[in-house]
Amino acid sequence: MTATPSPVTALIADDEEAPRAQLRAALLRCWPGVQIVAEAANGVDAWDAYLEHEPQVCLLDIRMPGLSGIDVARRIDGRAPVVFVSAYGDHALQAFDAGAVDYVLKPVEDSRLAQAIERIRPRLGAAAPPDLQALLSQIGQQLRAPARPSVIQAGVGKEVRLIPVEQIVYCESDARYTRVVYEEGGASAEALIRTPLKELLAQLDPQAFWQVHRSVIVNHRHIASAVRVDEGSMVLSLRGRTERLPVSRHFQGLFRGQ
Repeated sequence: MTATPSPVTALIADDEEAPRAQLRAALLRCWPGVQIVAEAANGVDAWDAYLEHEPQVCLLDIRMPGLSGIDVARRIDGRAPVVFVSAYGDHALQAFDAGAVDYVLKPVEDSRLAQAIERIRPRLGAAAPPDLQALLSQIGQQLRAPARPSVIQAGVGKEVRLIPVEQIVYCESDARYTRVVYEEGGASAEALIRTPLKELLAQLDPQAFWQVHRSVIVNHRHIASAVRVDEGSMVLSLRGRTERLPVSRHFQGLFRGQ
């Protein structure tokens, strides 16, 4: 007896409720049996939902608060095909002519979405195009980058402590707070902030601060080595520190020997 194939899973993200609902309805019409496992109203939640659900395909609005659709796609890094959704006349669309990624315009038309679906079907589970990151970087340069904070404000008792970003060693989700571990005057210190880790991630420079786990961001200057514990587990050791930080499967590709 032939086993019934599992449904394709999808994530959709748009910061406006009406277009998101319209996209959801169009996707369900054009791709019978698709399972929408998550919806997000901003890029921060979209990336967090991707890590939680690991959808096989993602439909992302290009311009969203926190992280743009381009930012989210760069983090997905080809592990799932992405279809971008954009308003008519968005100048960022000019870069899509290379064909490595697909897009549909708002309001989404069934015929155009169906074409995009047919193009991405063969890419489900396949390797990403080799030039994908370069193309996404090119598109991302056309979007206005958010200002990066130079300090993080943390309440410590009655004091509001200003922590220079360059002094941060790593940040870790801690129940309802984010634990910020940093160095001050040669000594280790830490503070709890109310900003969720996923929102802090969107504020920090991704070139300097690497997400290595859904609950951990680390300043790459403080990484001494990555150690593979077994086939599926990896931990980081830090320079001059005893902590070991977990690296989840999604991020182990950051650490490859030359």
